Amino acid sequence: MVPLEQPRSKHPMLSKINICNVLIDNVTTQETLDTIERLIAARTPCYISNPNVDVIIHCNRDQEFLGPYYRQGALCLADGVPLLWAAKFLGTPLKEKISGSDLVPLVCKLANDQGYRIFFLGGRPGAADAAKTQLLRTLPALNIVGTYAPPFGFENDEEELGKMARMIKEAKPDIVLVGLGAPKQERWIQKYHQVLNIPVCMSVGVTFEFIAGIVKRAPRWMQQIGFEWLWRLMMEPRRLWRRYLVDDLPFFGMVIKQKLSSNA
Repeated sequence: MVPLEQPRSKHPMLSKINICNVLIDNVTTQETLDTIERLIAARTPCYISNPNVDVIIHCNRDQEFLGPYYRQGALCLADGVPLLWAAKFLGTPLKEKISGSDLVPLVCKLANDQGYRIFFLGGRPGAADAAKTQLLRTLPALNIVGTYAPPFGFENDEEELGKMARMIKEAKPDIVLVGLGAPKQERWIQKYHQVLNIPVCMSVGVTFEFIAGIVKRAPRWMQQIGFEWLWRLMMEPRRLWRRYLVDDLPFFGMVIKQKLSSNA
């Protein structure tokens, strides 16, 4: 990937922070929610992304799709404390960590209060429905207009993709939360958010499972000190060991290289 120009100013209020060629919006959670309200009011199809360390690694490897995808959304939010560490080390600190799993309940609260229509797409079988049931206990006015978990291999099945598109088109949601796993969720959003005229799409990863209690999230203290990845590794070692212990390690060298380049 062709390196992006380094920010010339080290002022902490830069609107976008370059972390290894991915531009992260330097916003608070409340600023994010305010932006979502404006995006829904504008009715122009857009999406919000939440890159973490693993995503940044893949963005630098995938120059044709993931790199451009994470530059073209309405918002690109820092999902993970390690990104805050990197931004501070680079001299361009971020205001907050805004992970999808933290943001989704707040977006649902906003939808409950404002009457927005919301659709849950993805997750393990039953996860979206269970998340819906859980959320309605505290947000009784939440208008979840549909939930659907496509079967394995949906991305190569035109009939299944058509079914998903029809369901969402008929539901007319203001917000679609997409938990199809990376990079499937990003590819689906890129292909369909404009075709289906969705005001706001968000990639949410394993969030439906967290809300439903199918996957237990790390204790708050581990989230705050940046060790949520370790908790997830302990919960699903066979699935995640390679991601955290092999694939993501180059991130630290990439950050150091960027720091040295900016100081040259």
